Amino acid sequence: MYKLAPSLLAADFGILKQQLEELERADVPYIHLDIMDGVFVPNLSFGLSVVQSIRKYTKMVFDVHLMIIEPERYVEQFAKAGTDIFCFHIEATKNAKELVAKIKELGMKAAIALKPATPISTIEELLPQLDMVLVMTVEPGFGGQKFMEDQMEKVKKLAELRSQHDYHYDIEVDGGINPQTLKTVFANGANVIVAGSAVMGAEDISARVKEFAQIAKDYNI
Repeated sequence: MYKLAPSLLAADFGILKQQLEELERADVPYIHLDIMDGVFVPNLSFGLSVVQSIRKYTKMVFDVHLMIIEPERYVEQFAKAGTDIFCFHIEATKNAKELVAKIKELGMKAAIALKPATPISTIEELLPQLDMVLVMTVEPGFGGQKFMEDQMEKVKKLAELRSQHDYHYDIEVDGGINPQTLKTVFANGANVIVAGSAVMGAEDISARVKEFAQIAKDYNI
């Protein structure tokens, strides 16, 4: 099932409440929150306080993407802050299996993100336990990068594995998404779409949301 997850990183924080309300009126199910520590990725974003402060203003699913080292240190805090999906990078932790179990124990969905150079083999044994796999179609850390089409082989393989083994994870993509690259993403099997400036920077956010939904419908996603 198709789900759109606009990236908070691309929002106008001066009118953030209004933009969240506009997304809700457009029936957007997810909001994607990029947490960066300046260590795992060469950039800083926002942290727990922002997650906590906006939780009371929206019922959208909080799809939290942690681009930080040792994400297990913060799993309980993010659960308490209102996180629905806790997504960490396989490269950033030493015990992913334990972390996945802890995420689920705290009532959140567990997701793992893969950088462009990271193969599926690094998470293959965890696929039965995952609710979502995030395939980065840019290098994590900065918005506005060009879509990496070669990552579609990874998306296609994840879709094949899900079908072969009756797994139940969503396949999410993040990076360089616009109405043109969206078609490529859907054609290869992804169903959760992170979009930054393509949605949050659009002159008419609601119209862009409808445009994305129509493309998903065209691909039976």
